[in-house]
Amino acid sequence: MLFYLSGNSRAISYGGCVSQLFFYHFLGCTECFLYTVMAYDRFVAICHPLRYKIIMSHRVCAILATGTSFFGCIQATFLTTLTFQLPFCGPREVDYYFCDIPVMLKLACADTTALEMVGFISVGLMPLSCFLLILTSYSCIVCSILQIRSSEGRRRAFSTCSAHLTAILLSFMPVVLIYLQPTPNPWLNATVQVLNNLVTPMLNPLIYSLRNKEVKSSLTKVLQQVAFLPEK
Repeated sequence: MLFYLSGNSRAISYGGCVSQLFFYHFLGCTECFLYTVMAYDRFVAICHPLRYKIIMSHRVCAILATGTSFFGCIQATFLTTLTFQLPFCGPREVDYYFCDIPVMLKLACADTTALEMVGFISVGLMPLSCFLLILTSYSCIVCSILQIRSSEGRRRAFSTCSAHLTAILLSFMPVVLIYLQPTPNPWLNATVQVLNNLVTPMLNPLIYSLRNKEVKSSLTKVLQQVAFLPEK
């Protein structure tokens, strides 16, 4: 994808297209599951702080981390197999900047109505399930935070969750816009995908690190040095 966006060859092999679609959904699904696990981690840390190390032991963390990749792989394998079992005997031009399910279905020379419905349910059901679990975790977290008497304690608790909530919004909004549209808009999809694949990953380090006091201090010093650089 980056090779194509940099202005190089626009050609891609059939195997390359299959791999691209598989890894895109594998990493996307894994990320979605990780956000759900992170929400559970925040729930345990805030609602059961004294039992945190017992509940979130190294063994549990290893199982959860492995499970996200395992189920992400299963979901991606299902979607890739579903898409590429179709016969492709029409035009060979992918009207997009990378191989994804909606554009590949357009190239198939068979009825894709049933597959579109199955794909819609599969792609929509997984993020929706994760989002409901995250919503449940944060509902419990908010109830727990509101019971904290000191304003400083409430502020610190909300600050702990702010980075995760921002990342969730940046991750789930593109999925809703792209895969759950009744009538897909190619221009909107391409724009959202570029933002989702290029801009969001660049923002993630800032989202997660700006809560760190040392990072904030270093960034402030750098900005101050830039502001007071002597003119040549």
